[in-house]
Amino acid sequence: MDTDLPTRPLGFLVGDIARLLRRRFERALAAADTGLTAAEARALAFIEHYPDQRQGALAERLGVEPMTLCGFLDRLETAGLIERRPDPSDRRAKLVALSPTAEPVLERIHDEAIAIRRAALKGMSRAEMEAAYSLLERMRANLGALAEAER
Repeated sequence: MDTDLPTRPLGFLVGDIARLLRRRFERALAAADTGLTAAEARALAFIEHYPDQRQGALAERLGVEPMTLCGFLDRLETAGLIERRPDPSDRRAKLVALSPTAEPVLERIHDEAIAIRRAALKGMSRAEMEAAYSLLERMRANLGALAEAER
């Protein structure tokens, strides 16, 4: 056993935190009456952060299969929250963008996400919060570099 590492499994801890955050978000989203599932809200938030992406690139960022994302996008488009436009560089591909009617829905989603983040970080100093984010971002970068090297 490597004595340089803590004995507590990191993956279990990160998985538990992710599960608890997701569960809390699902409850908050239902109470916020957005009409969206957590997966649809997550897709909408990713479209906000990564505008005008091809559907395939967006599916990869979300970590879902393209057909799964297609179902989310169909429902978001029917609700008038997104638009699919032809990609000028490849007319067969579609770029996904927010529609103007998405703004109030995203505002409610953001409000709930901020409340959950406050609850998760409760009792931490600003320095502790920054350290936690910094360390998690470094772990993500380390693991991303390993994944990139395997390609």
